[in-house]
Amino acid sequence: MILKLPTMKDKTIDYVLRTTWLAVSKMYNEEALKFDSTMATGLTLLSIDQEKGTPSTALGPKMGMEATSLSRILKTMEQRGLIERKANPNDGRSVLIYLTDFGREKRAYSKEKVLGFNEAIRNNISEEKLNHFYEVAELINEMITNKKIYKQTK
Repeated sequence: MILKLPTMKDKTIDYVLRTTWLAVSKMYNEEALKFDSTMATGLTLLSIDQEKGTPSTALGPKMGMEATSLSRILKTMEQRGLIERKANPNDGRSVLIYLTDFGREKRAYSKEKVLGFNEAIRNNISEEKLNHFYEVAELINEMITNKKIYKQTK
């Protein structure tokens, strides 16, 4: 009996997306752990404007994250001295998130890791294949955003 292993063509698109993202996430978390951090913390650090700060309400949508999860991350980051919250001078109802010096340090490390990942991928995958990847990802996002997969019923 010959054992036939499944090829990529035998797998569903969502399976490939999910397992690939889980592998990337695991890789980033393993790297972050070396510096007593997490991938979510690194992503948050990279999403905060270093000069002007970032409104806390803008971070969730920018990162594709729910407000409750983000609140926990921000609370932990503040306790660790990575960020500080200040009242928004232009809107007294909102809060701006700023990086501390320690936060800037950790942000630089996170940026280095993200750029290293991108460089490794670009060095091993042709520009043509990467362009196709971006094109397909954009089309999938567009289809989902425009409700072209599952129609909304009222």
